[in-house]
Amino acid sequence: MKIVARAIPPRSAWALEQAGIHPLLARLYAARGVHTREELDDGLARLLAPDALRGAREAAVLLADAIRDHKRLCIVADYDCDGATACAVALRGLRLLGARHVSYLVPDRVVDGYGLTPPIAERVADTGADMLITVDNGIASVEGVAAAKARGLAVLVTDHHLPGPALPAADVLVNPNQPECGFDSKCIAGVGVMFYVLLALRSELRARGVFDIATQPKLDALLPLVALGTVADVVKLDANNRRLVAQGLRRIRAGAMPVGLSALFKAAGRHALAATTFDFGFALGPRINAAGRLADMTLGIECLVTDDSARAEELARLLDGINRERRDIEGGMREQALLLAESLFEMNGDGSEAIPAAISVFDPDFHEGVVGIVASRIKDRYHRPAFVFAASGAPGKEHELKGSGRSIPGFHLRDALDLVAKRHPGVLLRFGGHAMAAGCTVAREHFETFERALAQVAAEWLDAAALTRRLDTDGPLAPEYLRVDLVDTLHREVWGQGFAPPTFSEEVEVVSQRLVGEKHLALKLRHQGRPVDGIWFGHTEPLPPRVVIAFRLDADEWQGVRRVRFLVEGAEV
Repeated sequence: MKIVARAIPPRSAWALEQAGIHPLLARLYAARGVHTREELDDGLARLLAPDALRGAREAAVLLADAIRDHKRLCIVADYDCDGATACAVALRGLRLLGARHVSYLVPDRVVDGYGLTPPIAERVADTGADMLITVDNGIASVEGVAAAKARGLAVLVTDHHLPGPALPAADVLVNPNQPECGFDSKCIAGVGVMFYVLLALRSELRARGVFDIATQPKLDALLPLVALGTVADVVKLDANNRRLVAQGLRRIRAGAMPVGLSALFKAAGRHALAATTFDFGFALGPRINAAGRLADMTLGIECLVTDDSARAEELARLLDGINRERRDIEGGMREQALLLAESLFEMNGDGSEAIPAAISVFDPDFHEGVVGIVASRIKDRYHRPAFVFAASGAPGKEHELKGSGRSIPGFHLRDALDLVAKRHPGVLLRFGGHAMAAGCTVAREHFETFERALAQVAAEWLDAAALTRRLDTDGPLAPEYLRVDLVDTLHREVWGQGFAPPTFSEEVEVVSQRLVGEKHLALKLRHQGRPVDGIWFGHTEPLPPRVVIAFRLDADEWQGVRRVRFLVEGAEV
């Protein structure tokens, strides 16, 4: 591992500090590309305009006409947290804006696979719906949209994924990544796209005289859901996404949120009034995702749309139980996957291990609902693009393997799959995704071909520097900043993908160390002459007496007293 301190533009840091920003925050913001205080303004008025999103205005007209004519609308959602929150936003928002007949359908991960397929389109048509609306999917569903149109359905696609070579022939496409879309936030999540469609619809209804500024529905009530889905989908937190998340957090901390979110905070043992982006990514998001991985995402969506507190608490407890089951399954799969990965290693002449440039593993006992999480663990452990495959559980598809992959900086996973498909026609039955995460399906007999082909592409695209784990940090931390109130200040800010949480690095003295819970390293450290506790979760190897560590700040509570502690992220040893 190589620990590297970010460059801090001194002029930007000085300008932010002169504008009244705390010196530490000024330094952190400047290192993340913020130059002026105005860029930190998270007011709703600073959000990008809906008209800039290609297709949003046309979608608004389509939906306004459907509401006027009392058409039946059916939402086809994805089975992850972004899809669930997007579905909940669509359901709540359309009803707020006057839609009387709105239902939804979520494909089964095992039986149906991803996205709007022709069978899903048939099921929607059989419900008597007049219009099909996708959320967080659909941009690659050429056949599914065609099947829906053949049954007489109007089709609105709202998505944020990268399009394929052909676009579906929907009535309207809303996707910032479609050709000729000038929307600046290309990394907006699926839930954010749906929220923008609702903003455009409200504007259209206002223009039609359905209501005015004073009487229009308040769509900001949906922002807590938008914030959750945005963080949980690990999209880049550009300025627009940060504003969406900040607005959602503000409402949650004020107690203004759907009862389902409140119940999820309670089930996770977190405090909504002190909510952070960490809660979204590591507490609420996994509980929603667990439903789509092991059970039925309908449970997650119902938790987010119900207004019955007792029902919400019941569903939140159920989701918490499913998430515990997911963790148990993941633990066993992770150990087996790591063993399989290590079997691919070769020995160098000097006795060191040569790790393939990309790692792909399969085991007949793997659960397809958890392969993405395990791929992420392998990627984190070895700093290599990783795919984990499981046998398909869909009827008649037993010969197919479904894989989920995670990547490292510098390796665009979807583009890599595209090259594998071109070099080895027929090996990939289906694939799609983003730069850092993708999915694919291969025939069981072609797994070894895929494994070798992906490793070959990675070897061509990634050099030694890219294959060396690099941990970017904010450099040393002045001892006067080791304060609990400052830890709380940092936690209240919006951090996430592309706007990394503050991580500091410097040499410390290791006074003592011991294992806790058999898999975590508890540390007594001396930082710039001052004692401080630390913990390195998931790490068991002892550290030398003096070592450069990368760490985040946290506050631990013991006997009613809160103290600063270091959460160790890595070390140069």
